[in-house]
Amino acid sequence: MPSLLDPIRVGAIDAKNRVFMAPLTRGRATRAHVPTPLMVEYYAQRAGAGVILTEATGISREGLGWPYAPGIWSNEQVEAWKPVVAAVHERGGRIVCQLWHMGRLVHPDFLNGEKPISSSATTAPDAAHTYAGKKPYAEARALPIDEIPRLIEDYRHATRNALAAGFDGVQIHAANGYLIDEFLRDGDNKRTDAYGGSIENRVRLLREITEAVAAVAGKDRTGVRLSPNGAIQGTNDSDPEPLFVAAARALSEIGIAFLEMREPGPDGTFGQADHPPIAPAMRRVFAGPLILNADYDGRSGQAALDAGAADAIAFGRTFIANPDLPARIAADAPLQKDVAQTWYSQGPEGYVDYPTLAASRAA
Repeated sequence: MPSLLDPIRVGAIDAKNRVFMAPLTRGRATRAHVPTPLMVEYYAQRAGAGVILTEATGISREGLGWPYAPGIWSNEQVEAWKPVVAAVHERGGRIVCQLWHMGRLVHPDFLNGEKPISSSATTAPDAAHTYAGKKPYAEARALPIDEIPRLIEDYRHATRNALAAGFDGVQIHAANGYLIDEFLRDGDNKRTDAYGGSIENRVRLLREITEAVAAVAGKDRTGVRLSPNGAIQGTNDSDPEPLFVAAARALSEIGIAFLEMREPGPDGTFGQADHPPIAPAMRRVFAGPLILNADYDGRSGQAALDAGAADAIAFGRTFIANPDLPARIAADAPLQKDVAQTWYSQGPEGYVDYPTLAASRAA
């Protein structure tokens, strides 16, 4: 069985190891959603990952409703991403841009008071993060079928911009209760047209977006993230296994470079499921590299590879506090703990000031 430290090829991307960096929203862009120089340092520090999957990055103004999160729809954003990508490449890393549309989780404050879009006219539970603090979510408007081509073009445009910025590929965020997930799961999708009802219909938008993105980036530079788990941000499905197996089969037919998935980890965090893991059934129908992300550390991640459950492991919060995570795994060294209070703050504290293993030993 391969080691976490062994190289792997995912589509057209040669990764130097199987320790991938999972997408992590960190809130260090500007209010205009433009990447900052601080982000250059942050990503460069983590270039030892086999592949960096960037923080979720908005494909359009309509799709982004998180304070200080970056976008990829404007020329200014593209130019600001270029030094990030260049810094990772200079250190021998690979970096993929995660394309994000938040669907009904965009608060109207980000949309000049307009309603967000979703599969159906539903309202997310809890409250949205806004520049004015937390506010209750608003009811979404059901995306009319005649607007779907415009939405798909937004994904094409963002993909072209990501390539112009120098990214090695793109990943479509189809997980965690955001727009595509809201179309996939019957808890939110109440449509009666070609995008609702049957599993085939609910998978349709994912398939069409993926085909459109792959036509721009190349299928060998296109990945997808799914979350075949329990309720996330109010989004759930009554029978998730056949749904996510169908989604994985559709993506395999397209021939994407990789599929990354988030399922509940050993401590049951983030989307705790009330059913057995679905990833094994999805693996049987997906022909490409499968990356799992579920609160792993080095040893549990290696165990997943040994069991044949995955081809690589994406580490999330672990990469926040351990910028040189592959080196720490290689040395079987203790892992530093991240500080939750600084996850979404705007400064360098808790962002670029975690020491490497070498610096810690020297100190």
